[in-house]
Amino acid sequence: MSKPSIRPLHDRVVVKRLPEQTKTAGGIIIPDTAKEKPQEGEVLAVGNGFVMQDGSVRPLEVKIGDKVLFGKWGSTTEINVNGEELLVMKEDDIIAVYS
Repeated sequence: MSKPSIRPLHDRVVVKRLPEQTKTAGGIIIPDTAKEKPQEGEVLAVGNGFVMQDGSVRPLEVKIGDKVLFGKWGSTTEINVNGEELLVMKEDDIIAVYS
């Protein structure tokens, strides 16, 4: 996967959504009408950090390559960069990092 030609500002993160599941763990095929967009992805780019009230910058905790879970109702923006569907969100919208 090539690095996207986008650099998020401040505490924003660029995430590529992971592929959706087509089967359940028990082998049942999920029809298109029942599928939801996955709320997990891989971090492709991160901003410089959160700007504090005193002007200092707190670095972000997530890093490029992290697999993350994010909320359904956050302030996520869908974008298209070089034909690739990506998400831009604030670090606060990320619920967890997993391996």
